[in-house]
Amino acid sequence: MGTLAVHALRAVLVVVLAGTVFVQAGMVWALATDPEIGPVPLGPLRVITILGMVSVQVALVCVWRLVTMVRRGTVFSHAAFRYVDTIIGAIVAAALVWFAVTIINAPGQRDDPGVSVIMAGIGVGILGVALLVLVLRTLLAQAVARDAEAARMQAELDDVI
Repeated sequence: MGTLAVHALRAVLVVVLAGTVFVQAGMVWALATDPEIGPVPLGPLRVITILGMVSVQVALVCVWRLVTMVRRGTVFSHAAFRYVDTIIGAIVAAALVWFAVTIINAPGQRDDPGVSVIMAGIGVGILGVALLVLVLRTLLAQAVARDAEAARMQAELDDVI
């Protein structure tokens, strides 16, 4: 991965992470300081929104760590699996959060149930991304195994020479 790509990806990660933190801080500020009705209780959609942003933030931090490992040339190690597994968990959590939003929104869509069907389809798409990352995890496992085998064979060759 080139230096330009690493810097560009990190810039995108910083912008998205800062944006989610900004939105969370704004939500907390608005909930805590509404002058007309006092502190507003957290409703289910507010809690779901916060949980969804936390899952995105967790995935972003893990991607940052993986990019660091790529830059250092250590991504083909067992340490990378921890971050990939966390990313998969965060994506599944985001899908569950999206399904919760779909369920909460569904009663209001009785006249047009297509909206709920589309929202459920988006949730299935999010789960598809988790499955895609799981496939990529399998490829990482194969690459780590090949790297270990190559290191073993190099050590044997060095012994022979």
